[in-house]
Amino acid sequence: MDNFDGNKLFKDHKVDQEEQSTTDPETSDSSVEMGPSTCKTNDKGKRKLDLPGESSQSPASKRPCKDIQGSYAEKHILSDVKYTMKCVLGKLPDKDDKLIKFLKERERNNLNDLETDKRELVGVFGKTGAGKSSLINAVIGVKDLLPSGSISACTSVMIKVEANKRNPKYEAEIEFITKEEWKEELWTLINFADNNEDQENYEDDQDSVETLSLLYGEDWKNNSPENLMDKKYYRDIPEFLSSGRKTLTRDTAKKLSSAFDKYTQSESNEEDAKWYWLLVKCVTFRVPNNPLLQHVTVVDLPGSGDCNKSRDTMWKKVIGSCSTVWIVTDINRAASAKEPWEILKKSCSLMGNGGECRQIDFICTKSDMGRSRNHSAADVRAQILNENDRAKRKVRAAFSKLKCVKKQFSEECFKVFTVSSREFLRKKRLDPDETEIPKLQEILQALNDSHSKTLNYVSGARGILSLMQGASSREGADIKENVCKGLQKDLICELHEVRELMEETRKAFKKCLSRGVKKSKSSWEKLLKPVLYPEESDCAFHRSLKCVVQKDGIHITKKGKSININMKLASCLTDSIDEEFKKTFPNEGNSGPFNGVINAFSLGTEEKKMKKEYGNVKLQLTFLMAEEKKMKTKLNKIIRERKKTIYSSLATTIKEKMKPCYDKAKKIKGKGSLNKMRETIEKHVCRSKDVMFAQAKDAMMEQLRDLMAEVLEELKSTMQESIELSLKTHGVSIPDVSVELDKVNKHCNYLTQKPT
Repeated sequence: MDNFDGNKLFKDHKVDQEEQSTTDPETSDSSVEMGPSTCKTNDKGKRKLDLPGESSQSPASKRPCKDIQGSYAEKHILSDVKYTMKCVLGKLPDKDDKLIKFLKERERNNLNDLETDKRELVGVFGKTGAGKSSLINAVIGVKDLLPSGSISACTSVMIKVEANKRNPKYEAEIEFITKEEWKEELWTLINFADNNEDQENYEDDQDSVETLSLLYGEDWKNNSPENLMDKKYYRDIPEFLSSGRKTLTRDTAKKLSSAFDKYTQSESNEEDAKWYWLLVKCVTFRVPNNPLLQHVTVVDLPGSGDCNKSRDTMWKKVIGSCSTVWIVTDINRAASAKEPWEILKKSCSLMGNGGECRQIDFICTKSDMGRSRNHSAADVRAQILNENDRAKRKVRAAFSKLKCVKKQFSEECFKVFTVSSREFLRKKRLDPDETEIPKLQEILQALNDSHSKTLNYVSGARGILSLMQGASSREGADIKENVCKGLQKDLICELHEVRELMEETRKAFKKCLSRGVKKSKSSWEKLLKPVLYPEESDCAFHRSLKCVVQKDGIHITKKGKSININMKLASCLTDSIDEEFKKTFPNEGNSGPFNGVINAFSLGTEEKKMKKEYGNVKLQLTFLMAEEKKMKTKLNKIIRERKKTIYSSLATTIKEKMKPCYDKAKKIKGKGSLNKMRETIEKHVCRSKDVMFAQAKDAMMEQLRDLMAEVLEELKSTMQESIELSLKTHGVSIPDVSVELDKVNKHCNYLTQKPT
């Protein structure tokens, strides 16, 4: 079969490209200040991104010709195949026929998959001043988007940066917390602030005063949460009261950055300015004309969760959904600085076994700063590169000592970069590659490239057309029957192997958790002691513990310190399961879940297709190959999401079993209430220990069994139906689609052979 001619197609559609360059938000050059070009191949065959300084060119206009050709060829292929499928399925009779219903439903599913914008998340951690904003701006090529400098950034607001596919403007969409959540948070803030009037200045107390003053001035004093919900305080943000979202749109990144300051910053040079970050849950910036963000969202994350419940929930969900995490810190103290390593230790379980992170990048910023200016440029460059190498070695050595992190991630998942956003833009002392910004751009580009939606759709279309053409043929009835029986036997054998390997996993989990239950029973006092008796004054902790029981065992202070009784009590159980869990549900590598058993599942259709005796059922085997691939993708997605719930079920069950105790502690007031709350919690755990930890184990095992059963049922039902449809159904009403199949085959061959 002839290969698809991409060169000819590109020439035929060059006019389309020129017309779209001024109207399509994906290619328009309006409003672009700095845009990264797409990847081009260097001498070693690796992709390389070039981000020049200020430029009005769009990224698309600066692409190498072959990349533009590939992009427009793919657009044409997608359009052509969608039109072909619409015409073919439009010819099918509208009748109650199992095969016809299946064909139409499968095409609807393929289109839905195509239109679903599944985005890879890149989470960025780092304290204020570490250079996060400058780094993100440099990597995505928009230097004025995220603010940096002397104004203090708010540590609570999550900031997402993604592509604007709707129009060629810069947009900021602000999502607020709910009125009910804010009213609840006001109670905590006022409680701490009122205590500050006649108590010594504890951090949370003073921070509450400053926080309330930002929004209400002096009005918060002697006012109830109900009064502070009056609409006069929210005139500039009516969207908050109406539970809506506020959208800001500007022509340039710089103008947009100025407009959203009050929603993300916590300090101002203006007197009497109101700052609304308190009410903001998340801000999403949408950047036009940016290839690096087409299927990627970069998320600037707070270093820990938040005292607001919805912000904390969103924080945990985003961390659990990040495929890559960047931890950003100043190079001067990269190996010894406390904050970045604390972030990694606190969040590793949420990213690893409780998430889907495949790679952690430790990024040392400002790698060109503080170097001697009295030497030649060559000497300064050599000094910078030597010190960068030394910093990398120290960081890797520090990582190798983190036992809790290495339970979740191997050293192969951990990479170190020394970057200079300033040098990348100036190009004075270092080459762009030596700033290592292009390496981070390559990471984003690789994440974009992993989403080959066009190929997935075209492959699915080929499977549908193969089924149609095979069903319309009456040849080879005997061989169809024999192949059908053979495949059904193969399915039984494969299902048996999957079941056996899953059963081994179940036994391993049960053994690990049984050890965890035993240790939990004997260690509960040791686990609770640092939580209930911290090294701080009883007066300060009294108010913190009131918040802990009020929020069912979980509280995050205004300074970001996390108190989580439930997770602490579940820690022996999670420690017991960590290594087995990582092996069973790996984020890294290609083995896949359940120790690779899902990815290894196969009916041998590809091998059979190559054999001469299966020539008359080649079309049916092509369809079954597509169905098998689609089924594995679906199952891997289901397992990836469910494993997060399974992992967190231990702490969730502990929380449920501790709730009666928290409810009782909430009612304790008056003299000696701190010790009474402590005593209530300790007595409840002591009485419940013989049952509670075993119940947590049983809950996890039940969820694991449910997942295994669902996987087996999906494998069996999907492949059984596909085998019967392809080899037992005769489509007397199915038109001949040989011409269409030949065309889609050529498209598919072009996409699979095209270099990436």
